[in-house]
Amino acid sequence: MTRLLALIPGGIGDQMLCFPMLESLQHQYPQAQIDVVVEPQSKDAYRVSQVVKQVLTYSFSGRTGPADWGNLIGWVREREYDALISLDKSYFGGLLLWLTGVPTRVGFAGQPGSIFLTDTVPLKADRYAAHRYHDLLGGLHVRRNCPPLSINVPRKDIEWAEVEQKRLGIDLSQGYIAIHGGSAVDRDTKGPDSIYPGPSWRSLVKGLQDRQPDLPVVLVHAPQDRDWFRAVLEGLPGLKVSTPEDLGKFAAMVASAQLMVCTDSDAMHLAVAVGTYLFALFGPTNPALVLPEDKRVTVMRSPTGKVADIAPIQVLEKIWSQ
Repeated sequence: MTRLLALIPGGIGDQMLCFPMLESLQHQYPQAQIDVVVEPQSKDAYRVSQVVKQVLTYSFSGRTGPADWGNLIGWVREREYDALISLDKSYFGGLLLWLTGVPTRVGFAGQPGSIFLTDTVPLKADRYAAHRYHDLLGGLHVRRNCPPLSINVPRKDIEWAEVEQKRLGIDLSQGYIAIHGGSAVDRDTKGPDSIYPGPSWRSLVKGLQDRQPDLPVVLVHAPQDRDWFRAVLEGLPGLKVSTPEDLGKFAAMVASAQLMVCTDSDAMHLAVAVGTYLFALFGPTNPALVLPEDKRVTVMRSPTGKVADIAPIQVLEKIWSQ
């Protein structure tokens, strides 16, 4: 096979959870070009991909029309892919794939669109998502253990992070604690029960500063979430703030931290991918579905299903007991 395509709906986190699958696909077919079709807001994920060559955007869940469908079909047809893997489960999505004429079309069994696929794989919904997506390679007869999630942080983004740390007054050999409290997108897609409130973040940061006064705490957030974190900044003059403008720079800041404290978010997957110690706060989501078993990963899940019900003192005690 020389040309392969993956259709991956969802956000940036969903894209990163597919990276092990794409890595194994490249390992099996080292000379093949691997392209993806993703949501417009998720394209930035491939700034840190190690294998993807070309990214096309298509709104799987948004409002599309005949022109969008025709563009997608035409784009796929003219590239003459040997095979595609699709995570789109919809009937109409499956129909579009059939119309592309790609000879081998792989997806999960038992979904509305699976009747249009040539090969299907059982959906094991109770597995870690990266392993679940990796299972799809069975439809292409790829037999390989799922590799750990990893990314490629561009050198220029690492250099940017070094300059940024100097701007913040952080010694490059010292390290810091990075925090990320989610985003407006997380609130909209995962619901309010997955959001840790500003007052709790302030108490948590204050506790971190009191217990480790020589270890800086850096709030890392995307430019569009500046207003979202305004409440966290109130009354915390010692808190440092970094606003990376893209995922590569965000990943570089996470990679330089000694510890990342966050909720269920894209930042959480970045910490896993770069090997930074992670402390993740969860509300309704089952952590086993989105995080691997790893000694560098610590999880605290709210017994009520609302992350706001986790007391900052509980978080601090568990962090310092590690």
